[in-house]
Amino acid sequence: MLLLRCPLPLLLLLLPLHSRPQKLPTRDEELFQMQIRDKAFFHDSSVIPDGAEISSYLFRDTPKRYFFVVEEDNTPLAVTVTPCDAPLEWKLSVQELPEEASGEGSGDPEPLEQQKQQITNEEGTELFSYKGNDVEYFVSSSSPSGLYQLDLLSTEKDTHFKVYATTTPESDQPYPELPYDPRIDVTSLGRTTVTLAWKPSPTASLLRQPIQYCIVINKEHNFKSLCAVEAKLSSDDTFMMAPKPGLDFSPFDFAHFGFPADNNSGKERGFLKSSKFGRQTPPKPRVDLHRVCIGNKNIFTVSDLKPDTQYYFDMFAVNTNTNMSTAYVGTFARTKEEAKQKTVDLKDGKVTDVFIKRKGTKFLRFAPVSSHQKVTFSVHSCLDAVQIQVRRDGKLLLSQSVEGVRQFQLRGKAKAKYLIRLKGSKKGASMLKILATTRPNKQSFPSLPEDTRIKAFDKLRTCSSVTVAWLGTQERNKFCIYKKEVDDNYNEEQKKREQNQCLGPDTRKKSEKVLCKYFHSQNIQKAVTTETIRGLQPGKSYLLDVYVIGHGGHSVKYQSKLVKTRKFC
Repeated sequence: MLLLRCPLPLLLLLLPLHSRPQKLPTRDEELFQMQIRDKAFFHDSSVIPDGAEISSYLFRDTPKRYFFVVEEDNTPLAVTVTPCDAPLEWKLSVQELPEEASGEGSGDPEPLEQQKQQITNEEGTELFSYKGNDVEYFVSSSSPSGLYQLDLLSTEKDTHFKVYATTTPESDQPYPELPYDPRIDVTSLGRTTVTLAWKPSPTASLLRQPIQYCIVINKEHNFKSLCAVEAKLSSDDTFMMAPKPGLDFSPFDFAHFGFPADNNSGKERGFLKSSKFGRQTPPKPRVDLHRVCIGNKNIFTVSDLKPDTQYYFDMFAVNTNTNMSTAYVGTFARTKEEAKQKTVDLKDGKVTDVFIKRKGTKFLRFAPVSSHQKVTFSVHSCLDAVQIQVRRDGKLLLSQSVEGVRQFQLRGKAKAKYLIRLKGSKKGASMLKILATTRPNKQSFPSLPEDTRIKAFDKLRTCSSVTVAWLGTQERNKFCIYKKEVDDNYNEEQKKREQNQCLGPDTRKKSEKVLCKYFHSQNIQKAVTTETIRGLQPGKSYLLDVYVIGHGGHSVKYQSKLVKTRKFC
């Protein structure tokens, strides 16, 4: 079977005009491999080859359509679309192939225009649609034969994207598989260095395929795909070769990344700058974004960073045979302050992000400018529990462990100064958000009930729905519920390895959203709401998340709930 991506007239011209009944071409392996090697065959056409990733470009508000043919029913099919630097709207549909010509027994082929009408006059059946900037997949173990159409549109700006399609998804596996814990751990944090560690891809450790890891560092945000990184980079020479042995603690020259560097550092480290096809390009503005590929190591130290600066780190496993990649869950870290800066000043009513390395300690200071009767500290621990101590003018007022969201109200004192000591978890690095205020009505964090569990009603389970309930408060807040299908062997330990709890619903796929609603009750005993989630598949497991969003826009996630629909009804 050959997957095709071409304009409809060109696709129809490929139909062989001879005396036998006509078919769209099948996959000829030798021809297919030749075409894959000849990149010009697919460049700027509408042919999607079977088992190869293509790159293309969209102009804003100008849709593009791609085609491929599945000739036999019950054919496995997988289609992957990777947006690069802008969200995409895309839709996959299928329509029946034209009837084979009868010619009233003459064997003559149908006229070309008649075949064109047969295809274009029929509305295809939509199989899948998506809108967003995530790498999204359509996978089917049994697809019908027909002419498949992939329609794409970018409404924000001109953008690059990638498409991969295959009829042998089980054997191809071009994208590296992620480990059971796909997070990047920050194992060491200094004023100018950050050491990262991650678990190896099973594609390398079990399947023995050639995998290399590429780290991306920037000061703006995390990236969802390597394609997005490449789109962000504005000049070829920001791509670095792997460092020489013994120099992995100085992976690249930060001279144009806002850091001082020795004039000879580039020569000493053996950096190579690439120029495609030997062409000379005019200089472009530098971006604070770097990528370095380090081979198959799973620990790396980034050096020459700025003190007291937040960096975002992304890790991509790249299959060097296919040059296709998969993103780990990115992380961020703030380098240590200079030695003279031992505390961070909190501003009244402003949320501050804090990063603490494993077993590390961070000191904060809060000095209200006006007299006050009470002071409130709100803490949202994103990962594991952290220890908090609060002293007022040297006197210990509070010492507690904080997990999730906690709020502490302490008695105030004129001209008092508060010292907050935060100690990280023994399990790993800690991230949290903290707010200090002397104004009771200045609350960026939403109020939470004491119990943030989601309850599922077993007797109300059906093959296509589950009913759940959760507690609210007397404060009117917005609640959003999301669902995600998971494997049957998904357990509580895996649930703990989900992304940090400070990530809000804006990080979720739109397809996972169930609904949002406002809810509160003046009677705290009746502050309970229920919701029936429909449209689920029989015998499938789902992970449910409820987010409460406060007036300041800060969101907090309830404890995730694993549910399973009935298999037989």
